[in-house]
Amino acid sequence: MQKRISIIEDEPFIIEALSFLLEREGFAVSSISDGADALTFITTSPPDLLILDIMLPNVSGMKILEDIRKTSGIEKLPVLMLTAKGQKKDRLAAEQAGVSLFMTKPFSNTELIANVHEMLQG
Repeated sequence: MQKRISIIEDEPFIIEALSFLLEREGFAVSSISDGADALTFITTSPPDLLILDIMLPNVSGMKILEDIRKTSGIEKLPVLMLTAKGQKKDRLAAEQAGVSLFMTKPFSNTELIANVHEMLQG
């Protein structure tokens, strides 16, 4: 069965690039660009993995991550945080909120795909 990956990102070019890379690997990809609708988007049809940005309109990715970890049924959802905010304090805050993996932009396509495969296997 095809694995489903959801992307919560507000930059259209990043969404396009991620979608292309992931679909080429055989994943079904969906995306949303507004943090305010993110939790509904995820709980309506939970993906196998979520790629999440920190800086989003209306609700931050950090708040979305915290809400995911408190929501029954999706609390164990693997979350790859992919962000331009790569300072140590951002990484620590994400780890405290329960992120599965933290990556910074710009990212290596090869590393991203390897991490996605690894996260989905274990």
